[in-house]
Amino acid sequence: MFRRICKPFILLAGTLLLVSVAGANPAAPSDSAIALLQKAVNGDWRSAAHKARDQYRHPIETLQFFGLRPDMTVIELQPGGGWYTEILAPVLTAHGHLLEASDPKFADKIKANPAVFGHIGNIIPFDPPKQVRLGADNSADMVLTFRNAHDWLIDSPDTLAAVFKSVFDVLKPGGVFGVEEHRARPFVAAADNVTALHRIPEDYLIALALETGFRLAGVSEINANPKDPEDINVHRLPPDLVGPEAEHAKMLAIGESDRMTLRFVKP
Repeated sequence: MFRRICKPFILLAGTLLLVSVAGANPAAPSDSAIALLQKAVNGDWRSAAHKARDQYRHPIETLQFFGLRPDMTVIELQPGGGWYTEILAPVLTAHGHLLEASDPKFADKIKANPAVFGHIGNIIPFDPPKQVRLGADNSADMVLTFRNAHDWLIDSPDTLAAVFKSVFDVLKPGGVFGVEEHRARPFVAAADNVTALHRIPEDYLIALALETGFRLAGVSEINANPKDPEDINVHRLPPDLVGPEAEHAKMLAIGESDRMTLRFVKP
């Protein structure tokens, strides 16, 4: 199956655009940054269930690919249960800033462990499409989203586009938008696929980001899973396993979903 969109040309709004991703990797992280990431991933505040997912989510490699540094101002979009927050917060606590764009309920997780999360400021109210503004223009170094984009597209293509525009506005020039998302088969109808399977074609997200004004700075297969047939609802796979019990062993053998990992930069 053709799985990658690292092709030299992408069709966008009827125009063939040349997008080069060769040699676009960020500078190698410092030894101290790697040590901070490793310490955070090994932290005793992370549950055994969360650590068990590292084999699928590759947090250290993913954050290195995005170019995370300990002195950045980072916004995490809709962190859910805070799986990545538990890693980002300790890395950024001394010299950086971590902001969470979520609903007010996420404040409960922050209050529950002030030693790890105490430096996180007020929650940015974020409820697409009603609330998408992330802060002052040109104020963040990095914005990260992990498996959220399909939910915004399920709401509507306009909602997803509004989120991308808000991310573009809040980032400083040179700022990074890191996207990890469940991957659909390439060039399928995005709206139909996302509703049934909660997946998005990689070419669709790249095209939207380019249309928003971003440059494609890197495409990684860090979170690829060639065992995933990409034609099933991602929630049938672990960790959710929402399908019948008789299929759980088969789903566990596949593992978590095949995921794209994309790095965009604001010019």
